[in-house]
Amino acid sequence: MKIEIYDSTLRDGTQQEGISLSVEDKLAITQKLDEIGVHYIEGGFAGANPKDDEYFKKVQKLQLKNAKIAAFGNTRRANNNPESDPTLKALIDTKAEILTIVGKSSDFQVEKVLQTSLEENMNMIADSVSYLKSKNRIVFFDAEHFFDGYKSNPEYSVNVLKIALNNGAERLILCDTNGGTLPSEIYKITKEVVNALPKSAVIGIHTHNDTDTAVASSLAAYEAGAIQIQGCVNGYGERTGNANIVSIIGNLKLKMNVDAIEDQNVSKLTELANFVAEKANRRPFQFQPFVGSSAFAHKGGLHASGTEKQVNAYQHIDPGLVGNSNGVVISELSGKSNILNRIKELNLDNMLGNEDAIKIVNFIKDRESKGFSYEGAEASFELILNQFLPNYESPFELVDFMVIVENKRRSSFGIGWRNDGVEHEMLSEATVKVKINEDIHHTAAEGNGPVDALDQALRKGLLNSYPELKAIRLTDYKVRVVNEGSGTGSIVRVIIESADDKNVWYTVGASSNILEASWLALSDSFEWWINKHNINNPPK
Repeated sequence: MKIEIYDSTLRDGTQQEGISLSVEDKLAITQKLDEIGVHYIEGGFAGANPKDDEYFKKVQKLQLKNAKIAAFGNTRRANNNPESDPTLKALIDTKAEILTIVGKSSDFQVEKVLQTSLEENMNMIADSVSYLKSKNRIVFFDAEHFFDGYKSNPEYSVNVLKIALNNGAERLILCDTNGGTLPSEIYKITKEVVNALPKSAVIGIHTHNDTDTAVASSLAAYEAGAIQIQGCVNGYGERTGNANIVSIIGNLKLKMNVDAIEDQNVSKLTELANFVAEKANRRPFQFQPFVGSSAFAHKGGLHASGTEKQVNAYQHIDPGLVGNSNGVVISELSGKSNILNRIKELNLDNMLGNEDAIKIVNFIKDRESKGFSYEGAEASFELILNQFLPNYESPFELVDFMVIVENKRRSSFGIGWRNDGVEHEMLSEATVKVKINEDIHHTAAEGNGPVDALDQALRKGLLNSYPELKAIRLTDYKVRVVNEGSGTGSIVRVIIESADDKNVWYTVGASSNILEASWLALSDSFEWWINKHNINNPPK
């Protein structure tokens, strides 16, 4: 049976408490989802905020190979006409090929929450779908609270689907909005709906994880006849989250033999999960099925012994199928293989061989034990490969730095506060020494915070030799505590996002000192960019 994967991480996923994605984060995730073969990507809520508006403008410039972009919005307002409805106008203004609109399919929700009549709700759905269709858009209809509504008034809930279908909706998505319906109920109701609708109707499923059964419910709906499955990477979403699209794809491909994505992309699932976690500034859940760092770990005893003899002795799949690794049998060969593949992709295979790959694997493992992580920091990883090249010369050498932060001295930057409730100007000043060839450049700069001061001072030290660096800007900065139990002495990992007029890249630093971690990530960003653009060292 046909299957469609519809990812709503960029909209539904960001509704989880503590998650906020920048426009560049959303674009980067879009590209990663497209790379893995997702069919539809819901970019955001049309007209809800300037960030989503900017996303829909910029995403049109991406050369996507697999995915189509969807914009999300409501039906028209009660007792309004579609031509003057602001939500429908915002949907059209996104220029998205797919417009997904949500409407009530529960009589209780219509009368008690929406506070309009059942008939007017039907009119709202009919008018909205037909109006958007008249603008030559593909329309998907999310039937909100469908399963709860079906249990109380099945006739009305099914009629809501029929009215959307009759007015041109290409997909009818059954939503378990409150997340309280169990998989057996999902299967039964979905089956009844499929039988009640014309064969031309294409059904989808959208589940929430409030009973910890969202993935199971999604798979049950597919078995009952739903073709489209919606969800979020890592199960992000409001309250306890949405159906985890990573687990859904893993189960469809490896357990049910359903071609949810291309075979060669299944091994990218772990990379996808970690990449999105990094963008969301969330620590990857180490026990997440399929892709967690401990998903295939064995803590000694019978399990560890058995796994050493047979890789599938105590594992439901070979972890390599999803790009993960075994926690007991650490395969240096597979690690080397991954490095060799990346070397080849970067056209470095004529300079780096098997022995180099082994050294790089060991180097990365050592760095990861110290808090570094190269998932989501591809530029730092590429820089490591360059540093292992024969006769590699770094374009500059960091000597030392000093950062001063005060709240009394006069500064041209931000305002700070003390406990007395009085405003105090804050000063952040950095002094940096950097060596280029044999020359030491000693510079100082103020910044809007210590990291910005470091950035400005490092630029000043490099710009005379590398004036092209003016094109670089620091666009995002994220910090994660790696070993949380160590209090203020914990190792912190800093991920820095940098950009020029064409590209966005990410670098990493780690240390028990947040400024040193920042310093390492900043210097990686500049060095990577210089190498990427083949800018030569200045004459000695």
